[in-house]
Amino acid sequence: MTWPRVIAGVAAGAAAAGLLAGGLKYASEWSTSQIFGRTLIAGDDPGEIALTFDDGPNDAATPQLLEVLARHEVRATFFAMGSFARQWPQMVRDVVAAGHLVGNHTMSHPKLSVQPAVTVRQELVDCNAVLEDITGAAIRFFRPPFGARRPAVLRIARELGLTPVMWNVTGHDWEPIGVDGISRNLDEGIARNRRRGRGSNLLLHDGGHRSMGSTRMDTVRAVDRLLAARAGMATRFVTVDAWG
Repeated sequence: MTWPRVIAGVAAGAAAAGLLAGGLKYASEWSTSQIFGRTLIAGDDPGEIALTFDDGPNDAATPQLLEVLARHEVRATFFAMGSFARQWPQMVRDVVAAGHLVGNHTMSHPKLSVQPAVTVRQELVDCNAVLEDITGAAIRFFRPPFGARRPAVLRIARELGLTPVMWNVTGHDWEPIGVDGISRNLDEGIARNRRRGRGSNLLLHDGGHRSMGSTRMDTVRAVDRLLAARAGMATRFVTVDAWG
């Protein structure tokens, strides 16, 4: 074999490996991918919207968010971290008392797609134990941190009676884009899903996974703006259990 053919073969192999790696990353982290297994995203009614909040509870934003939701008489879904819930159990009880749904967001927010199965299971079991002890109710829904999953993650979640939940609209509220930027992302995502005949599952954050006290007031204000703008419109705000 000549050197040009050897080089071409190596290049082709590298290209194939790159495509495979890219495909696996898409399957493990892209929110709407179903390649690694079924996840709950949204329903088929374009008039339905689910507000979902990750990384709480957070003393710097969750109470204010609950006030906004109460004022607009809207229920939402909160994917809570076990470590934060253990610090603020009353805040979790307040979420439940207001009629919102609480889900599992792991104990410490690791990227589960790269964790051994024993760690994945322990993260979910421990978070369930904390949340169920606080709320007195079974936890039925789970969102993987960063959206990162692989077949074993989804299998373990279902073995524990948890439905994996992703999203199809991202507020990008962890970026410094302000209320206007968050609102624009939400409005564009909802409009896109409506064109496709789909409901909208909005990913937002009432906390930050690195520490308690994360500033999320831009998110709170963006939610207030969204709910005020859609008051009286043909929109129904639901919790994710309406879809699965």
